[in-house]
Amino acid sequence: MSGPALLLALVQVLVAVAFAPLVIGVTRQTRARLEGRAGPGVLQPWRDLRKLLTKTPLRAAGTSVVTVAAPLVLLVSSLLLAALVPSVGAVPVALVPGDLFVVVSVLLLGTVAIALLGLDAGSAFGGMGSSRHMTIAALVEPTVLVSVYALSIPVGSSALALIVAARRDHPAGIISPAGVLAVVALGIVVLAETGRLPIDNPSTHLELTMIHEAMVLEQSGRDLAWVDLASWLRLSVLLGLVGNLLLPWGVAATVGAGPLLLGTLALAGKLALLAALLATAEVGMAKLRLFRVPELLAGSFVLAFLAVTASYLVA
Repeated sequence: MSGPALLLALVQVLVAVAFAPLVIGVTRQTRARLEGRAGPGVLQPWRDLRKLLTKTPLRAAGTSVVTVAAPLVLLVSSLLLAALVPSVGAVPVALVPGDLFVVVSVLLLGTVAIALLGLDAGSAFGGMGSSRHMTIAALVEPTVLVSVYALSIPVGSSALALIVAARRDHPAGIISPAGVLAVVALGIVVLAETGRLPIDNPSTHLELTMIHEAMVLEQSGRDLAWVDLASWLRLSVLLGLVGNLLLPWGVAATVGAGPLLLGTLALAGKLALLAALLATAEVGMAKLRLFRVPELLAGSFVLAFLAVTASYLVA
């Protein structure tokens, strides 16, 4: 890997690791304020991680190597996702495979890892959560492909860096019908992929309604820290992608100290805005019943398909 490619990937990973707990902290703190509570503070997720990393994980009897490896696979896939998705800079580098299909494959790798983690302990709730998780994933992945494919048609490439760069250099595409439909569809599936309302409730303690939390009930100590950090990374990276597609300004066009610093500051502002908006929406939103989730995701796929049709008509 060349020097600029390595530097860009390294900066994006470090920024994602630094910002991911803060995104969760902003979301939780905003919800707490809107609900009339003081809240634990924006830095609480960092304190939780530090506490968990000092504890030895306890694993259920009869578990296999999957319980040991799955949290690390999930974390590595999330770090790789942070390196591939253009968050700080949209600089097309030949040696960085930031192609749409590669990114979706990395997403799916983490999805399968956490589903196997839920199944390995043999608990009823873990199996239930994994089953629901894979059902949702089967509906989410096609929509991610189709929605980003709609954005790639005017660019002529499925590389995410080129797509973000094109929207930065030609802002008219942001408000085009195809662009709006594709970003709305992508926003819906990001909520499903990251286990947010109305698909899943990340703060629930009712076992029968849990999806993500049901798969990690058996995790503790460092294992839980890796799972939590990986989940927060996926949320922050995907929110950053949506933010850059909606507001592509500030994204670095070259690999240099000044552009990367500007890109980092711009990303921080976008993530803070989207995290606050997400928390505000969740306060007034109820979780959907499980059999209604496919209807919502099918609707997002229709929006993505309409975006592809509109892109071809314009092209």
